Amino acid sequence: MHTSGMPAGRPKVSVIIPVYNAESYLPACIDSLLAQTLAECEFIFVNDGSRDGSAGVLERYRRLDPRIIVIHQSNAGVSSARNAGLAAARGEFVGFVDADDWAAPELFGTLQSAASDCDVVYSGYIGSADGRESVFHGPFMTGVRMDQAYLREWVLPVYIESDSCNSVCNKLYRKEIIDAHSLSFPQSVALGEDGLFNMRFLCYARAGICLDYAGYYYRETEGSATRRSDSVDYFARTLEVYQSGLPDDVMAALDQEKLEPLKLNKFVRSAISIIHAYYSASTPVSFSQKYRYVRELLNQWLLREALERYRVQNEEQMGRYERMLIRFMLLRSPIGLYCLTAYSNARNKG
Repeated sequence: MHTSGMPAGRPKVSVIIPVYNAESYLPACIDSLLAQTLAECEFIFVNDGSRDGSAGVLERYRRLDPRIIVIHQSNAGVSSARNAGLAAARGEFVGFVDADDWAAPELFGTLQSAASDCDVVYSGYIGSADGRESVFHGPFMTGVRMDQAYLREWVLPVYIESDSCNSVCNKLYRKEIIDAHSLSFPQSVALGEDGLFNMRFLCYARAGICLDYAGYYYRETEGSATRRSDSVDYFARTLEVYQSGLPDDVMAALDQEKLEPLKLNKFVRSAISIIHAYYSASTPVSFSQKYRYVRELLNQWLLREALERYRVQNEEQMGRYERMLIRFMLLRSPIGLYCLTAYSNARNKG
């Protein structure tokens, strides 16, 4: 591993960008960062053993701006790349960007301005897929400072129950908290490393705020989850997450009576999301492959046992569509689920 482009003085924000074979997207990402209205930033690009021209792109930009730091390492995965960035970061706060995404000019200035008495700042993001943009916000109240008790009682459980807020790319984290508690991205988990980092950070954060603002642009690429279902068994990974334990500091911060119902909800809802993804028109596999995969998923005994408990636990909260999904899953009907998801997709597009 070697590092180049280290500027002097402590920046307000260190932005960490892991890079792997992102040559075609890198210029737009880098240009958006260099255009940030908050000048006191450093941009740490970690080239994780790219085999394309990413390294050359990074070195060309590094020579143009002293705020750019480039770390080259052998391929070890996104968690390793982010951890290398954390080790090099000198900013008061840390943010993350993926190399195929980009940021609005005011993004890090807006987040940093809101972080004066907070350890973590949340914002929305803008998804870009198939030429269309959609704005997404988390389930948290906006514009109100959340103290430590609120973060533990109401925000932390969201990460146990859902993957919807996992991304670290639309957030800002106080570096002092990361350093004091040796927080890092786990390299041995199959899925959800962002979520585990967020959970552990929330165990120590003293306050946070969620902004009614979105300035991070997420691009769905050919490597995105819904387009890689032919090569990645997401249900096997979800099953592994469901059966695995949580870090000790997370367990200590949680109400233990709430833990199992939250994990159950996440497991079943993740299975539903995977079925939707496999039956999506953009999934590059044949219908027969989709059918066989969903049939095998529905025959998994742990999911069948979880479905029964999920139905009882959420009977009063489920809407008509979710009830029908659970019914077809309990009946082990891939065809029924295909028809139901196709109808839902058609209605959403309409």
